[in-house]
Amino acid sequence: MANSESKNPERHLLWQHGDQYNGDSIDPTSVAADPFVQFRAWFRAAEATKLPNVNAMSLATVDGDGWPAVRVVLLKEIDDLGLVFYTNYESAKGRELAAHPRAALALHWERLHRQIRVVGTVERVSAAESDAYFAVRPHGSQLGAVASPQSQPIDGAVLAARVAQLEQQYGSSAPPRPAWWGGYRVVPHMFEFWQGQPSRLHDRVRYQRDHDGKAWRIERLAP
Repeated sequence: MANSESKNPERHLLWQHGDQYNGDSIDPTSVAADPFVQFRAWFRAAEATKLPNVNAMSLATVDGDGWPAVRVVLLKEIDDLGLVFYTNYESAKGRELAAHPRAALALHWERLHRQIRVVGTVERVSAAESDAYFAVRPHGSQLGAVASPQSQPIDGAVLAARVAQLEQQYGSSAPPRPAWWGGYRVVPHMFEFWQGQPSRLHDRVRYQRDHDGKAWRIERLAP
């Protein structure tokens, strides 16, 4: 294989040394016994900083050929079962999750020098939950969910015409939730909480479910 460096003499080197990370230290003795409790505490702290899009999270899936895909989605709910986001079931990620219902998530809050990783199985939320969330979406987002064949090639004029037709059909009324749109819940079997520290000696605490699926094993990981 040819050396890729020889083909790209104008490399953009990202070797700049930024500010030191820092934050309150964490270890298995200082975090909550329940990772959902720890998650909520960190999420509230992030919300308190007024960070924009504090609920943005990277979602990683894999397709039938083993190719990974990652994109940013919005966390809409966390309950005692898992983390919930909404999308088109027929989108690329929807098709990937139908074939391989496992996913990884990552939330990163630079101002706090914190990151949370989650790995788990994925299930659809109930129709009632999807209906309830769809009903409170902005009207334009409701129309967009109906009009868009997400992840499929489409001409912009065609999409605009679909939205215009729906606006004429429904006016200011909400359209019914389409059957192809709804929520997914990532049911975690692993959480990792990462707290930046000076000299890159970061704190990493991992929770993993025991074999019985009831208790959590907590351990510190090397940075």
